[in-house]
Amino acid sequence: MITVIPDISLMYQMINFLVLLFVLNLVLYKPIRNVLLERKAKIEGMQNGAEKAAGDLIAGEDAYKNGLKEARSEGLKTKEAFVEEASQEETEIIDRINKKAQANLAEIKQQVADETEQARKALEGEIEAYAKAIGEKILGRAC
Repeated sequence: MITVIPDISLMYQMINFLVLLFVLNLVLYKPIRNVLLERKAKIEGMQNGAEKAAGDLIAGEDAYKNGLKEARSEGLKTKEAFVEEASQEETEIIDRINKKAQANLAEIKQQVADETEQARKALEGEIEAYAKAIGEKILGRAC
């Protein structure tokens, strides 16, 4: 059987272990932990930035949709106003054309009546001559 006798070398080994632990902690473990903590903070910052950007994107999309809806409704209102204005102008133009046509029709009727009256007067003066000519033709002799 092996028995271990504690002597001063055990103390040296423990001191050596503690010094090595302290040096490794100072030189290796702390810088690695710091790099890992920095990386974690950077990743969290990026995640927060991405979440903020996604939120801004959603807000931007909502603003765009609302702006588009408002622009469409405003456009429809403007279109309806133009249609109403055009309808009123059309009605006014049709009324003017109808009034002008009525005036022209009345003028033409008066002109036809005047020409008819002139033709009747001209024919009244020639009635006896026509009657005499018809009578001569029917009777076959001069009257």
